[in-house]
Amino acid sequence: MSSTLTRRKSRRSQAERRDESERRLLAAAAELVVERGMAAATFENIGARAGYSRSLVTQRFGSKRGLIDALIVQLQGRLGGLLEDRHVDAMSGLEAVLAYVDVFLAALDHDGELRAYFVVLASAVADVSELRAPFADAHKEVETILAAFFRRGQAEGSVRSGIDADAAALVTGALLFGLSMQLLLDPTMDLAPLGETSKMALRLSFAA
Repeated sequence: MSSTLTRRKSRRSQAERRDESERRLLAAAAELVVERGMAAATFENIGARAGYSRSLVTQRFGSKRGLIDALIVQLQGRLGGLLEDRHVDAMSGLEAVLAYVDVFLAALDHDGELRAYFVVLASAVADVSELRAPFADAHKEVETILAAFFRRGQAEGSVRSGIDADAAALVTGALLFGLSMQLLLDPTMDLAPLGETSKMALRLSFAA
């Protein structure tokens, strides 16, 4: 009995160690990307920054695409958790859209991994790289979430009925994308007033 419990505890600790190493490796990759650009995010540099071997980085991610996929999954989970904390399901559709803007810009202001995401995205687009594909998928998922909020708002009357929900979602996502890219050009930019202005513009554009 005791040996079985020991094995279970060992398996849990191995999973915990794996999760910790992956978080540290992704954080190290993000730091390198933000500080020195995508070219600096080699598996050797990532491992050294995180205190692990290059072979462990290869084992965890396999390729640069695997690293990007893992970063996207982690960021999506983090943003999803923040939205849950705001209880967006209990909000009107329009307020849920505005809460998404709040959550996203707050994360962008403080989360180095989210900033790194846009550095890597810019590099993938500039290089006409196959690495654009996971970003396109991630942005489509955001559009789907936002479009659902807009449709909910139309059904309950907080969003104008004549609005194309898919187009509204794309416009909202493009607004956040533009602010994210501008922040790369000017890291000292104050996002707080921009967030308030963005929410005001969205409310004026889409509120019933």
